[in-house]
Amino acid sequence: GQPAPTPRELLLKHWSEVGEKTVKMAEDFPEDKYEFKPNPAVRSCADNLRHGAFWNTFVAKNARGEKADGKQNELPKAQYATKAAVVKALEESLADATAQLKNGPANPSPKLLDLWVSFTEHAGEHYGQLVVYYRLNGLVPPASR
Repeated sequence: GQPAPTPRELLLKHWSEVGEKTVKMAEDFPEDKYEFKPNPAVRSCADNLRHGAFWNTFVAKNARGEKADGKQNELPKAQYATKAAVVKALEESLADATAQLKNGPANPSPKLLDLWVSFTEHAGEHYGQLVVYYRLNGLVPPASR
């Protein structure tokens, strides 16, 4: 049969799956609804996506062994104001992080395992949040069609 997948292959499967679903949502969500938020206390759709792109870059830097500061927490709205800019940032940040994982060790250290698992879970939380934004706008998320 098939050899058992390496830890890297398992991480890559789940990281890529949620990342690609989120990019699809970013591409698919109507630009005129990008600033939608269910209530004033939460992020808009665009803020959520800028937040995800920021943390993808944080993960990529950490995976490369670079210092990364998480204080900013999301890409600046002024610099990423349009749907096109947000989608591009999300795609590029996901590709960068995914490349680090693909080219990384087959058996990542506990520190790297923690990085990939915790941020895959983080991406999943925000994906789920965006599913609700879709439903509140009478839209069906790409993965549910």
